[in-house]
Amino acid sequence: MNIKDAYTDWSLTYDVDRNRTRDLDQQIIREVLAHRRFDRTLEIGCGTGKNTPFLAGLGGRVVALDFSEGMIERARMKVLHDNVLFVVADITQPWPCESGSIDLVACNLVLEHVQNISFVFGEAFRVLAEGGVLFVSELHPFRQYQGTRASFQRGRERTEIQAFVHHLSDFTGAAREQGLSLRDFKEWWHEEDVHKPPRIASFVFEKPA
Repeated sequence: MNIKDAYTDWSLTYDVDRNRTRDLDQQIIREVLAHRRFDRTLEIGCGTGKNTPFLAGLGGRVVALDFSEGMIERARMKVLHDNVLFVVADITQPWPCESGSIDLVACNLVLEHVQNISFVFGEAFRVLAEGGVLFVSELHPFRQYQGTRASFQRGRERTEIQAFVHHLSDFTGAAREQGLSLRDFKEWWHEEDVHKPPRIASFVFEKPA
């Protein structure tokens, strides 16, 4: 099953399945961005809209992209904010945004499914206004080294979704090559991750003014 079809299938139960990585990601974006305001936000890989209401509350307009129509449909049903627009789009292709038109690009648990992350960072640089922020929250490569990847269960059948390993230096290197500056980096553990490698890595990059 390809990535798009897998997430469309998963969309039926994504919000209710036990998923510590999803839950931790929701905590992280709120902790990192809670005290900031952005007039124009682009959420790439919005899924079922788990973070979209929070982003909508930061002010201004939110455009939320995902290539899975199933995920987008779920998001549209539960996120009814007037300042949110959901769009079906593949972030590995040119983004449907004008250059310099965005203040925040939010990218959560997406890049493990993208082979060429340099393209994503390049598009982020293009659409961001000067001083704009790219927030990235991703499954930590330490977990990937151990074989962890996004998956879901249907009865006795478990579906693992295709993923690509990106080292920490791949994220920072791709950002630097595209002209983005690293402003913050943190590693995060779920409360049940005692004596385990970090679950998520988060980055805040900025487009120089």
